[in-house]
Amino acid sequence: MGDFDGLVALVTGGGSGIGRSTAELLSDRGARVAVLDLVASDLPADMFFVQADVTDDGSVRDAVEAVVGHFGGLDVVVNNAGIGAQGDVTAATDEEWLRVFDVNVFGMARVARASLPHLRSSRAPAIVNTGSIAGTAGLPQRAVYTASKGAVHALTRALAADHVREGIRVNAVAPGTADTPWVRRLLDSAPDPAAERAALEARQPHGRLVQAEEIAAAIAFLASPMSGSTTGTVLAVDGGMDGLRLRPQA
Repeated sequence: MGDFDGLVALVTGGGSGIGRSTAELLSDRGARVAVLDLVASDLPADMFFVQADVTDDGSVRDAVEAVVGHFGGLDVVVNNAGIGAQGDVTAATDEEWLRVFDVNVFGMARVARASLPHLRSSRAPAIVNTGSIAGTAGLPQRAVYTASKGAVHALTRALAADHVREGIRVNAVAPGTADTPWVRRLLDSAPDPAAERAALEARQPHGRLVQAEEIAAAIAFLASPMSGSTTGTVLAVDGGMDGLRLRPQA
């Protein structure tokens, strides 16, 4: 018996990367899984794909209703859809600020808002948001992205406070730099991809990029009914980057 047996889980941005790994793990542990994304290919036959744009409220509401109509309910929401941005505050236009926040923050709010009426009927309701180490650590050339992920962490705690007495748990994960398609694209665009990867690995105390499967495992922990007393938490999955201060190696 899996800890998600009988539960319905919705994963935004589930077509690739962290979202795909999370959808597969939740399915392996017994959940009936819906993937919401702009595109998704080669999903397992038992996953329900709904094309959805988290920047469009109508699209989000229609997608959530499609999931509930297909499975008969909704128990777990994984708010994972997100986009990146590079540059300092002088490089970002107003349009980029709005674009990143529209996906990374407002998109999560839209999905939560559409899902809450159904979560109130669940026996084990949970929301897990994907934040970032950027939400707590000052990283260079990530002004817009960092601000959006800080907002995700704050939104997570606000949602948790608002809905804890309804039995709805809300948590977030804060990954370090992860080995995902987006990070690989960044590395490919660098003048020296190998050197850039080595620099990213070196800044994480455990000396490597975080794997998508490791983040998925943390999401599953927070979403599981077995974590019934965990809410309002932002769980770091960053190889110690946020909390550890190691001495330089001799």
